Amino acid sequence: MSELKELVEKFIELDDDLNAKIEESLDDNDELPESFEAENEAQINEMGEIYHDIEHKVFDEEFIIVFNSNEDEKEVVALIVSDEDEDEEFVIPAFTDEEEANAAIEQFKEEFGDIDFECEIKTGSAIIADHHEDDGFIGLAINAPQWDFVIAHEDVHECCD
Repeated sequence: MSELKELVEKFIELDDDLNAKIEESLDDNDELPESFEAENEAQINEMGEIYHDIEHKVFDEEFIIVFNSNEDEKEVVALIVSDEDEDEEFVIPAFTDEEEANAAIEQFKEEFGDIDFECEIKTGSAIIADHHEDDGFIGLAINAPQWDFVIAHEDVHECCD
């Protein structure tokens, strides 16, 4: 398993745990107690450090990108994340390995019918460079739709050691 995939899994695990704590704290209140952040400071800081590591890893990581090849011109698969009445915003699914890409392709076929797909390997920085001028481009959805993890394109950068 790639180091990036491990980092994202760890981040999701910590995020889910923190969200459960938030829900539990909000059960009886409209707002989080003032002590919540201090009580969970170590976990919040760990999540910040992991996210920063992810920002660096995504830049050079090689991802599998899926294209719809039924069109005259192949088109990258994008997931629309905005509501119908809003300006269109989208993320590009970026897969860490063939297993994740194949699982997503199966879901895409179930949802959208028998479409031919092709895969291509690109670095995170190349994917962002290809789409950064698109007004609605938000970022990369790592192993989507299986995972719920998006990294904003402006957060991805080279290591700043």
